[in-house]
Amino acid sequence: MKCEEKFFEIYRKSPEDVAFCPYRICPIGAHVDHQLGRITGLAIDRGIHFAYSPKQNGVIELMSLQFDKRAQFHIREVADVRQNDWADYLRGVTIALQQRYTLSVGLCGVIEGTLPIGGLSSSASVCLVFLKALCKVNRINLSPLEMILISMASENNYVGVSSGKLDQSCEMYSKKDHLLYLDTQDDKYELIPSSPSMKPYEIAIFFSGIERTLAGSKFNMRVDECRSAAYALLAYAGMDYGKFNETYFRQVPRQIFDEYGDRLPDNWRKRAMHWYTEQERVIAGADAWRRGDIEEYGRLSFESGLSSIQNWETGSPELKTLYEIMTGTDGIYGGRFSGAGFKGCCMALIDPAYRESIIEKVSREYLKAFPNMEGKYMTAICHSADGLGSC
Repeated sequence: MKCEEKFFEIYRKSPEDVAFCPYRICPIGAHVDHQLGRITGLAIDRGIHFAYSPKQNGVIELMSLQFDKRAQFHIREVADVRQNDWADYLRGVTIALQQRYTLSVGLCGVIEGTLPIGGLSSSASVCLVFLKALCKVNRINLSPLEMILISMASENNYVGVSSGKLDQSCEMYSKKDHLLYLDTQDDKYELIPSSPSMKPYEIAIFFSGIERTLAGSKFNMRVDECRSAAYALLAYAGMDYGKFNETYFRQVPRQIFDEYGDRLPDNWRKRAMHWYTEQERVIAGADAWRRGDIEEYGRLSFESGLSSIQNWETGSPELKTLYEIMTGTDGIYGGRFSGAGFKGCCMALIDPAYRESIIEKVSREYLKAFPNMEGKYMTAICHSADGLGSC
């Protein structure tokens, strides 16, 4: 791997270890985890590799093959506020881990992402793989849930993204040839095996050519709109409500929305509509996967994508175009834009028999619409994979 080669080039020795964390896709269950919703997802066989060795002096020294700037800080002297570079996620992880455990050993390492940034939760992957390495050199053992919460704390508290635990959970709990069905309210989950009767599938990733970051997007605004809508619905119904930042759609029954939803501002009503219908799709999608009906699961994924465009109101022109092309392409069971939907990529569940024709058609039609993305747009074929597990 390139990260090992770069490590040797810098330090004139081989790394003591190379850790890996997969990326994830969420075909159904987008934009609901921060409201304590149910999700489905899969880890994929691409992700982040981290070649590293311990540093006994407590210094953390990092470089990424995806970014130019190197990062260096001491485990007990991390900047209190974000520095607005790629390493902020890892500073946040260090602080969150330090608040729970005593750290004495630092590390030096090189990070390598195997696909472009945007839509596959590379931020959660790099947090988790770094956390795994930092725990190993400090002889700390964490449960999967602890790793999820520490990684999530970095994004929420240090980087400033109001995300939920979907990304980290998919990358921790997933199992090859299984669908993760998770309730983010109580962290109960089911790994649903692919039925022997299920038609074969692969995962196609279509990168728009535009990379993105949640911290600079409208992601947090959408979360605030959800909380505002939930808060208002509770008030209209005469139900108890508390602190604004502790209010979630999960607290508001569907019948309350049906009765009072027309009183909400249009934007808030649309966010609520996505939430309630997406929860219905998640439950139906899990049932379809149990039956081995990937065509129905795919259809629901296409519905999820449409709701994200119409009700969640995200999706760049590039991603919307990719979505529209996918809906009219033979051999694609279903799909949607992946991640927040402001830039990044689309994912699709495809019939392997149509792989080449799918790649050709989607690529041709997308580049016809956006010729300036020639050389930046790319496709990748992936498969389900095991999550990171305990450290």
